[in-house]
Amino acid sequence: MSQVALRLPDSLHQCAKQMAARDDASLNQFIVTAVAEKISALNTEAFFQERARQSTPLRAQAALAKVRQGRRWPGMSASSFADAPAPTCCICIC
Repeated sequence: MSQVALRLPDSLHQCAKQMAARDDASLNQFIVTAVAEKISALNTEAFFQERARQSTPLRAQAALAKVRQGRRWPGMSASSFADAPAPTCCICIC
């Protein structure tokens, strides 16, 4: 395992400490998790960019046609997603 000296602005440091405490985690574990989540997000983005690069508009239309013909869950309508509430995000206001 490596050790890294990290410089954070005071406000970000305080916010991270408070968020870690709310999550019942150490500051170290909070930062490790945050870095792991960021790496995962970037890898996921790269994965889908590569998949998109390998595709064509015709293949995308064929895939969408299969989805449109697919089964729906009971009670699910085409407007189910349009009626869903917008997601909320968490903003640190420490």
